[in-house]
Amino acid sequence: MSSSLRVFPGESYPRGATYKGRGVNFSLFSEHATSVEVCLFDTPHDAIPSASLQLREQTALTWHGFIRGLKPGQLYLYRVDGPYDPLNGHRFNKQKYLLDPYAKAITGDVKWDDALFSYVVGSEDEDLSFDTRESAEFMPKCVIIDPRFDWKGDKPPRTPWNQTIIYEAHVKGLTKLHMDVPELKRGTYAGLASEPVIKHLQSLGISAIELLPIQQHVNDRALLERGLTNYWGYNTIGFFAPDFRYSSSGSAGEQVNEFREMVRKLHKAGIEVILDVVYNHTAEGSHLGPTLCFRGIDNASYYNLSPENPRFGMDFSGCGGSFNMRHPRVLQFIMDSLRYWVTEMHVDGFRFDLAATLAREFFEVDKLSTFFDIIAQDPVLSLVKLIAEPWDLGPGGYQVGNFPHLWTEWNGKYRDTIRKFWKGENGQLSDLGYRLTGSSDLYESENRKPFASINFITCHDGFTLRDLVSYQEKHNENNGEENRDGSNDNHSWNCGIEGPADEIEITTLRIRQMKNLIATLLLSQGVPMLLAGDELGKSNNGNNNTYCQDNETTWIDWNFSAEAIDLLEFFKLVIQIRKTHPTFHRKKFFKGKTLFGGQARDLHWIRPDGKEMNDDDWSIEWTRSLGLLIPGGGIDDVNKYGKRIIDDTFYLVINAHHDTIDFQLPYSKVPWTLLFDTASKNTGNRLTGTAHYTMQARAFALFCKLRRGQTYPHRSDIRSSI
Repeated sequence: MSSSLRVFPGESYPRGATYKGRGVNFSLFSEHATSVEVCLFDTPHDAIPSASLQLREQTALTWHGFIRGLKPGQLYLYRVDGPYDPLNGHRFNKQKYLLDPYAKAITGDVKWDDALFSYVVGSEDEDLSFDTRESAEFMPKCVIIDPRFDWKGDKPPRTPWNQTIIYEAHVKGLTKLHMDVPELKRGTYAGLASEPVIKHLQSLGISAIELLPIQQHVNDRALLERGLTNYWGYNTIGFFAPDFRYSSSGSAGEQVNEFREMVRKLHKAGIEVILDVVYNHTAEGSHLGPTLCFRGIDNASYYNLSPENPRFGMDFSGCGGSFNMRHPRVLQFIMDSLRYWVTEMHVDGFRFDLAATLAREFFEVDKLSTFFDIIAQDPVLSLVKLIAEPWDLGPGGYQVGNFPHLWTEWNGKYRDTIRKFWKGENGQLSDLGYRLTGSSDLYESENRKPFASINFITCHDGFTLRDLVSYQEKHNENNGEENRDGSNDNHSWNCGIEGPADEIEITTLRIRQMKNLIATLLLSQGVPMLLAGDELGKSNNGNNNTYCQDNETTWIDWNFSAEAIDLLEFFKLVIQIRKTHPTFHRKKFFKGKTLFGGQARDLHWIRPDGKEMNDDDWSIEWTRSLGLLIPGGGIDDVNKYGKRIIDDTFYLVINAHHDTIDFQLPYSKVPWTLLFDTASKNTGNRLTGTAHYTMQARAFALFCKLRRGQTYPHRSDIRSSI
């Protein structure tokens, strides 16, 4: 084969392997390499390449060449030579076969063997030693793809931020047990895009699905040795490649179009696709990690090394292998990856794992870093949804409220405050007021909007909603670390039950607490994020760190119990209320003062006795009850026609106390409609001529003054859609 192939000069851009019709152009950046080879393989399991060809052209530190006759489906890896000088950050080893950083598809898993390491594992000199074994036999292979795809006029939904409701899900876990999904498609991109799953998402009312990492990842050696896998996928090696493990159609490039078809179908259903991406580290890990890609291509350029001792990397993620955000080619690589997912795969946004790491150009977090500047001016990326997990594990890494414009943030303070309040902890009232109204204390001073706050109670990392109200302690024994892993979440609780209680009472209270948390989340200003399965009461058996549990612990059970149906009805009801009323998804913060030339104030905080709260009331440690009155017509905004937005008047009544409390209703001579009470299944009841409403212990109720001719759905209407 090699005798019939010739390498022509080709082009330095685009980087990666690009099919040109008559052959493939290869382009690889390496500043310190002395030679680069493209190695071709016939099968994913080959230990020896069928051909090896030198890329001799070099333009601006990029090695490139065009090989005529290669077609989509061709497998390849690189071999790169250069200095092996770990003390100065260089770890070239020509015996190690390397993935293309720009590979659009990858087939096969890493088969763990000591030959994957550039140094002799177990030697006295550790990573200063040099291993001479070849590694192709143990490496996955890159796949040349045909970039063509018929999008059939696909258009992104472009849901405004303030109208967005996010559903965080795992591709496999969402559909693996769904009996209405064809068996071969369960746990795959095609399964997620199947009619039963899309119907569920639409009926629930979410507007965007946020997928746990789907870029090609590596299963950690230590996990495989314990019989586990890296289920969550936060161990990326292929930043352009959709993971073949979630493909039902094949791994020789078919995974690319299956992913695209999933996006197209979700868009047609009005659902955006947001990817959870991990640019804070790679699967190569620390200096003692394997040589799979970047380390062997140019360790000193790609990785953030210690200025004092380049043998070691700077680690802000706890995983090692942090990218060097000061290097222009590394920044370009990340931007090229992000743009590819938007322009070629049509995704609608990104959630950046441990995003504070990306702002560390040297050591400290800098919100004005080059990375953020580049995104802000980028004509593609500046228009998509950008979500930061605003912390990392380094000093000063907790950056909630400090990300720049265009960015939204996972609001960890929202999660903690709402959990503490409903748990019954003292001293939470003031923080609760901020969290319900969009966290203006975090975002308003920088002229950001309420939708800068991504509000959540639960996410993949931690307890599910059901487990949050059911377990006092984590139960991660099956992870194989003697339950030492996972956070010791002191905001979990067994519903605050005190004293003896029978099983029915405990179950009832747990369901009520789940509804309290979800009602709070969905009626708060900001962008709510739901964890997939919470709407069905999913339990992970008390495991709050299921990163390695690819089994029924994490897979969603679609056999609905009566309890699951009841909870799902409630989710749908409150989501429908949120979506129907702009009061609950405002574009601007409440002002707490008169608006529109003398109209009523835009909100009132009310004590149970019906009087407005004063400064002293907010500071009472033991207060766990309050009302929030939002007058109709108080929205400081106009519609697309320039007319002021009018809405109903709402009264939110919250009682996190362990006793019943009578609430004096405002405007008691005018009828209120009870939209829901988490302690009751009644909805739509009209309360007339009454001065008070008795709130049960640990309950949330929502009242509305209906405008003329309006009605609200009863739970029976919601039930019919399940």
